[in-house]
Amino acid sequence: MNLALRFLGVGNANAVELGSSAAVIECDDDPLLMIDCGPDALTAYLDRYQTAPKAIYLTHAHMDHVGGLERLFFSTYFNPAMRGHLRIYAHAALVPILQSRVADYPQVLAEGGANFWDAFQLIPLSRGFWHQGLWFDVFPTRHHAPMTSFGIALRESVVWTGDTRPIPEVLSCIAGSKELVAHDCVVHGNPSHTGIDDVEREYPAELRERLVLYHYASLAEAETLRKRGYRVADRGEAIALAPPHESSTVQIEAAD
Repeated sequence: MNLALRFLGVGNANAVELGSSAAVIECDDDPLLMIDCGPDALTAYLDRYQTAPKAIYLTHAHMDHVGGLERLFFSTYFNPAMRGHLRIYAHAALVPILQSRVADYPQVLAEGGANFWDAFQLIPLSRGFWHQGLWFDVFPTRHHAPMTSFGIALRESVVWTGDTRPIPEVLSCIAGSKELVAHDCVVHGNPSHTGIDDVEREYPAELRERLVLYHYASLAEAETLRKRGYRVADRGEAIALAPPHESSTVQIEAAD
């Protein structure tokens, strides 16, 4: 099993040329799990893989991270082979927010007779979830109100923070080994996002060496972060990942 993290987009909501931050965990060059589904992230996914995603993990409900779901509803609902099979993994605390943000419009089809979630297999979760024989840990981040934003981790392999302020107490547990840590970072922090000064104040040197920064505001910001000595993700880049810990894997036997 050869895993990689591919960045579909690396920018914030205003950095159109960078794409809104989203990624795909690949297994043997095939898409395993999409992380977030903003409008342009879905376009980037379709351009790269030439097929709709089969599984998506949602970090939070800002539209640059979930706005592609409406478009995906129509392509999935009217495809009998896909309807009800596209897995949406989301923390249980997000479900009411997702419902109000993307699913609560009356008459999702003008003709009636359909619910938004009919197109998908919504899987609420808390500590984490199994997907394709891999256990993914889920953890809360600091992005506006508590329990509205969540990261994802594959033990000893990769951590994706999603949008967040610094979370040293969380990463000391979730990323305590050799994981690659993809972390939200801009040059100047704000109440929603981590700044590079926050990174250098809050995180130990050993963790900083494993960071890959994304969700920045411009190519100029990316260059500034690189000059500070950090690895910065590029749009479309894929980074090879270490194998996950054996406790995070299980062999799936084919059905008879």
